[in-house]
Amino acid sequence: MGNQESNSAKSDQVAASSRTQSRKRKLIGVVTSDKMNKTRVVTVERRMAHAKYGKYMTKRAKYKAHDENNEYRLGDRVLIVESRPLSRQKRWRVERLLDRAQEM
Repeated sequence: MGNQESNSAKSDQVAASSRTQSRKRKLIGVVTSDKMNKTRVVTVERRMAHAKYGKYMTKRAKYKAHDENNEYRLGDRVLIVESRPLSRQKRWRVERLLDRAQEM
């Protein structure tokens, strides 16, 4: 009996610790389009070495991210976080602003 109780207590601890630790991916990118309502297109750049030749290349990926208040503008550097599917193409949400774009 005591063994079963200790096993359930351990499983409760593991479940509680996994809830506090987020497994959602976080990426930093630049807003490249703000023309859609409540949606921003964020371009994320990664530098990676070529598998055979070792030359560093820049890989770019575009993500559609949810922006509830339409507050982020073109050129802003933002942090995006993975979320549940919000639409057919939106699986990310803008978490916060890192750098504001330069005004001209």
